Amino acid sequence: MSNILLVTSSPRGAESQSNRIATELATRLADQSGKAVVTRDLVSNPLPHIDGVFAAAIRKPADQRNAEEAKAAAVSDVLVDELLAADTLVIGTGLINFNIYSSLKAWIDHIARAGRTFTYTENGPVGLATGKKAYLVLASGGVYSDGPAAAMNHAVPYLKTVLGFIGITDVEVIYVEGLAFGPEAAEKSIAAAVTRASELAQAA
Repeated sequence: MSNILLVTSSPRGAESQSNRIATELATRLADQSGKAVVTRDLVSNPLPHIDGVFAAAIRKPADQRNAEEAKAAAVSDVLVDELLAADTLVIGTGLINFNIYSSLKAWIDHIARAGRTFTYTENGPVGLATGKKAYLVLASGGVYSDGPAAAMNHAVPYLKTVLGFIGITDVEVIYVEGLAFGPEAAEKSIAAAVTRASELAQAA
């Protein structure tokens, strides 16, 4: 494991602060460690949402899948291989309707695979994608890290839960929030997030 996997999901392109800061963080981590960055842009290369073909495919041995099932499973296999080859994961997302973008949810549905990234035991599920550190960059118009709206932030608890389920429990969060509170508030928030990203990269 020697790669940094950068997963971006915002449809806002160059205007996206989650894309920008996640990318800057991944670059800083790479410069410091000498590792390569593998980028998975879920907007420029959208993933198919899982369907009945996919559900059937992952429940069969590879040699028992038909051509359509094999094609569906192959997409997931590539994504799982990318994740398992990395020792650092950087995920960027905006907060939409109190949760993550559907593009990122599709990625999670493809990489959360029984037998690949987790397994069931007599004592319950066990994550197999261990030994990794994850960084989450969450951008939002409001403030959801604390205060009265914190209970509506389902993105970070969900991401921490699903990452923990597959064995990634060392997770840092960078908030870029209050972006809708005017230019001054947005500038201050972005600067704080950039500083936080720099500090985390230096501490890695």
